[in-house]
Amino acid sequence: MNPTSPIRKIYQCIADRRQMFRLFDRHAQRPNRFEDDASALYRDEWFELARSGYDYMLEILPPLWMRADMFAMREFLTDSVTSVFFALTIDGRIRYFHCYCDLFDRGSPERMRDAIVERESWPVKAMTHVERLEHIWSATHDDYRGYAGERWLPEHRGKRTVLVYGRGRTELKLLDHLSDEEIAAKLPVHLRHLPLKTAA
Repeated sequence: MNPTSPIRKIYQCIADRRQMFRLFDRHAQRPNRFEDDASALYRDEWFELARSGYDYMLEILPPLWMRADMFAMREFLTDSVTSVFFALTIDGRIRYFHCYCDLFDRGSPERMRDAIVERESWPVKAMTHVERLEHIWSATHDDYRGYAGERWLPEHRGKRTVLVYGRGRTELKLLDHLSDEEIAAKLPVHLRHLPLKTAA
């Protein structure tokens, strides 16, 4: 069930403290949570946060290590995956980001930093299809999202699901099976009409 995923942006807005903590463990409802290695599930996820969130996390515990534009949390999410926070200058202003890096993978924080700067330096504001789905998953309340269980076909079990409203009824659908219209309806208005960027 746990995919090996590339570096990916999981939330399109600047997360406030409440949303930041939700994003830290957005896979908390997954089946067999305490029986599997979730490193691949969390590794390389990132989002932007407010400076107040960055400062709060910097002050909560002494960092595991700190460099000019980043620091790592001392507490690990899994055996080798931990939170890394960045303060990056992009287009002349400092912005703040959180990601999960696998510290067994040498150079992971630097690759993440470079990927964030590249993504946030796109000349035209746009979103990829994957970013749209990840934002929907991140922004949906726990009561309205989950994982496919026993009533689903075996090949779909364990995949992410969301509730969809339409034509007078509510339907539970696989996140990856949402239509373009359903995706647009679930995105906030300011993201709904952004052009679709093809992933590189």
